[in-house]
Amino acid sequence: MPEAASAAAVRATIGDSEFDRDTALTRRAPGVYDIVLSAGWTIINAVNGGYLLAVLGRALADALPHADPFTVSAHYLTASQPGPAVVRTDVVRAGRTLSTGQASLFQYDDRGREVERIRVLASYGDLDALPDDVRTTAEPPAIPPLAQCFGPEDGPAPVDGSSAIADRLMLRLDPSTVGWALGQPSGKGEMRAWFGLADGRDPDPLSLLLAVDALPPTAFEIGLKGWVPTVELTVHVRCRPAPGPLRVSITTRNLAGGFLEEDAEVWDSVDRLVAQSRQLARVRLG
Repeated sequence: MPEAASAAAVRATIGDSEFDRDTALTRRAPGVYDIVLSAGWTIINAVNGGYLLAVLGRALADALPHADPFTVSAHYLTASQPGPAVVRTDVVRAGRTLSTGQASLFQYDDRGREVERIRVLASYGDLDALPDDVRTTAEPPAIPPLAQCFGPEDGPAPVDGSSAIADRLMLRLDPSTVGWALGQPSGKGEMRAWFGLADGRDPDPLSLLLAVDALPPTAFEIGLKGWVPTVELTVHVRCRPAPGPLRVSITTRNLAGGFLEEDAEVWDSVDRLVAQSRQLARVRLG
């Protein structure tokens, strides 16, 4: 087998992938971490909010006595840019089954002053210690087989500017939710897709924080264009995902006053609901 083909066949693993390297932090002091935010996770000219959430999620996993995020709530204060940043964490409470902490990410302005970009409050635990009892009316989204869905290469770029994040994802959109790419948005405010990392790394709880904010905005299917910045995002991680691609379904029911909500569900390869989220986002009208 040619060397290039052999290298392409090697799948990245959890802990040794581009996502892991780009979310890795250096501990400067207890609760204080340095990182260089990668330009590889940008959309338009800003760093993706899910990637940022994973960065802070990794810092809290190190700072808290529990490793798995259960619930993470983030407020996005100012737009983050690729480059140096510092994350500061505080342990709010360390319990037997749940620990709670807060974290903030800061960057520097052109005068060297710290600017807070995002603030997070989160509770962590041990997903492997949860009981197996599941009682739910939720059902996996009906998405065509992966080969029948569309990737970024199948249509025009949805927005002006960088879309570097698309090269890091395996994202295949449900054909019924890509009318916006053809100039024929459905008006339904729905987006569904198969999701994974482009290097083949399997999902874990940390990558679920990325998955809930990695699809094109539902605003596109409502008929709007341009950047849809996140104001607040809350993620609930329900169980450790099985290996294989994820299915992500996002819906918006109400756009009012220049803001909309996005409710997301993430399902793993064995039909388990592994994460849920809700975010409030701003939209550009007119």
